[in-house]
Amino acid sequence: MSTNIDERARQAAEYIIENNATVRATARKFGVSKSTVHKDISERIEQRYPLLSRQVKAVLERNKAERHIRGGEATRKKYRGE
Repeated sequence: MSTNIDERARQAAEYIIENNATVRATARKFGVSKSTVHKDISERIEQRYPLLSRQVKAVLERNKAERHIRGGEATRKKYRGE
């Protein structure tokens, strides 16, 4: 496994934790696909940095629990013309 891939995965994990970021926002920030971010978090980080992995998963679970609220807000803004 390449060192720069490991470094990108670690940076992505730290970004998610520091910013409470979603997978989509993290992918945009690092210029990679959502699938790449998901693989980095679920496989690469889990193997090399177990503590970091647990912190990231906690943030992503919170984001998953709140996504229906964000979707509703986006729909409301769309129809209000905001």
